[in-house]
Amino acid sequence: MENLIFSLNATIPIFLVMVAGYILRQINMVDDNFVKTLNSFNYKVTLPILLVVDISEADFYAVWDFKFVAFCFGVTLLCILVISLFSVLFVKEKEIRGEFIQASYRGSAAVLGVAFIQNIYGSSSIAPLMILATVPLYNVAAVIILSFTAPNSSGFDMAGLKKSVKGIVTNPIILGILLGMIISVARINMPVIISKTLHNFSQLATPLALIGLGAGFEGRKALAKIKPTIVSTLIKLFVMPAVFLPIAAYLGFTNEKMVAVLIMLGAPTTVSCYIMSRNMGHEGVLSSSCVVSTTFLSSIFITLWLYLLKLYNLI
Repeated sequence: MENLIFSLNATIPIFLVMVAGYILRQINMVDDNFVKTLNSFNYKVTLPILLVVDISEADFYAVWDFKFVAFCFGVTLLCILVISLFSVLFVKEKEIRGEFIQASYRGSAAVLGVAFIQNIYGSSSIAPLMILATVPLYNVAAVIILSFTAPNSSGFDMAGLKKSVKGIVTNPIILGILLGMIISVARINMPVIISKTLHNFSQLATPLALIGLGAGFEGRKALAKIKPTIVSTLIKLFVMPAVFLPIAAYLGFTNEKMVAVLIMLGAPTTVSCYIMSRNMGHEGVLSSSCVVSTTFLSSIFITLWLYLLKLYNLI
């Protein structure tokens, strides 16, 4: 019951903020121009700063575990590749294929990972390792996939390749990750004034992103994409944990590491999927649908997985 209550407390408030954004749009308190500006601001400012803060504050050396990091990185890369291949067969519309891939593999690891581990064990010392192993890969893969599957993309020709490479090099999300990793590895202590300023901006990222997602949610268009939404949701919340949690147990991961693996695999689709999709030329409807559905259902699935892990004495 305690895990159920925690899961509901972690996910329902997020869902309600999205609902609030949708209501604000319906009563014309915000309009399309506001949503467009808000998404651009989040993509270029708040999300990169959030990544800088999360990654730079991870003590790279104190909790380093190569086996765990290699597992998280390898599983994430494998999921991206398999889902990408599956999408070619399942998703016939090229313009939503990139959104389907990203929404299926990319979870809210940084936000929920720390929260769940702290709730169960009182600390989150292992969460930064999972974040360092997955978040950079999440974003690099997303930029590449969304670039080559954008509606106006010319595909894998030289012009399209150059455009994608330029997009990756100048992408604010990638730049935020690189800066955060440099600060973490070099153990740079930022002045208090700068640190607090960055934290203030980072705290804006999630609520503003949720409001923008809710305000930009288009119910009728989402219903037209209900099939890929259902499949993506099942992949994110059920298929990936069902396949890789037993492997993690076989490799000897328990307690904090096992919870971190669960969040890496089964956390709801992150809001930044929607923001990146919209800012890289995609419609964003499928992304927003997947965020809403996985967020709403994650309390059920995560509670189920926690119960099973507890049942087998893995946490």
